[in-house]
Amino acid sequence: MQCFRALWPAGLKFGPGLGIFLILLFGIPRFMLVLGASSGNGYSHVSLLFLAMWIVPFLLLNKKGLHLIGLRRPALAKWWGISLFLGFLACLIIYVTGFNLYGNDLSNWFVYIARSYRGAVPLDIASHRTVVFLIFAGIGITFSPIGEELLYRGLIHQCFVPRLGENKASIIDSSAFAISHLAHFGILYTAGGWEFRWVPAFLWVLLMYMTGRLFFYCKDRGGSLYMAVVCHAGFNLAMNYFICFYLL
Repeated sequence: MQCFRALWPAGLKFGPGLGIFLILLFGIPRFMLVLGASSGNGYSHVSLLFLAMWIVPFLLLNKKGLHLIGLRRPALAKWWGISLFLGFLACLIIYVTGFNLYGNDLSNWFVYIARSYRGAVPLDIASHRTVVFLIFAGIGITFSPIGEELLYRGLIHQCFVPRLGENKASIIDSSAFAISHLAHFGILYTAGGWEFRWVPAFLWVLLMYMTGRLFFYCKDRGGSLYMAVVCHAGFNLAMNYFICFYLL
């Protein structure tokens, strides 16, 4: 079955080589851009990268290919609500875990991410938490969930399925997804410069890996990549709520 558009070379197909290429193609610039945002450069370019993740599957794949990566009607409608709830729940667990372990210290992943938000918020609206929440939540439930799920749980995942199967492919895409989030937390920019906090960084990457696996679970059980997008959007919505109303 030909899954790629005719404008690409005839030999282009899903395979580990393409998967690794996509991981590096998006992972390396994402790492650099997010680290820059953490040091005060803002998130505008990061959003553009998420938009590129969103567009690439549609540039590469034809209708059959898009259907194969999961862009199809959900098998069970109830998974719209279940996926959203599981995203909220996963974020709540990660939020509580961070506070139980590290309190308000920068070793708490959400505390550090909240600090990076401050540099991106104009001073004239910084005191209006609801406005800040609506801005970041709007971005958080669109650019990131759609872009990352189309790329990781969709395109990259399918690159490994023919050789490894669904479960092992999910392990790979979730690992790539988790490691990319090391730029959001783990490599910290503080007053003294850059530092790497090994234990909280390991825990954060592990939690992000498990979250990626949850997104795949929703896709698999719901029969559609849209369920992973909804679960991811629920996670980001909850994260922005906690950050804007409890941490900023």
